Formats: sequence, C-alpha cells, structure tokens
Amino acid sequence: MTKKTKGFDFEKSLEELEQLVALMEKGDLSLEDSLKHFERGIALTRACQKALAEAEQKVQILIKNQGKDELVPFEPEDKAD
Repeated sequence: MTKKTKGFDFEKSLEELEQLVALMEKGDLSLEDSLKHFERGIALTRACQKALAEAEQKVQILIKNQGKDELVPFEPEDKAD
C-alpha cells in the first residue's frame, strides 16, 4: 500500500534513480548527458530524503500521541524465580 503525498511517488522515484544509475554505470553517455542524468539523480535523491524525513516525523508524532514515547523493558509473564 503506497500513499502519495503532494503528487510524489517514492517508489517510482527510487525506480527512476536506479535506472539512471544503471544507465550512467554503462559509460556510454556523453559528458553532457551524464551531467543531465546526474543532476536529475541528485534531485530525486533529495526528494526521497525529504519524503523519508517527513515519514519519520509522522511516525514520531503517532508514537507520541499514543503515549508510547517511552520504551519499557520486556518481561515475560511466566518468569521463573
């Protein structure tokens, strides 16, 4: 299940980034095309990083709203004494 935020598709952006990397690694591109693809890759990377940071903030808010912002050590019920 993928949720799009403001028209940004994280998975599609990662896929495009992977394709750009593969294309550039072949070494068949001109310098101009390489720079163009590199620039696009940087933009995709920044957009993905921003989306991940926003997702992390949402998770932190959800955890805090549920009163789960403090970790408690796990203790099994049938503890042998």
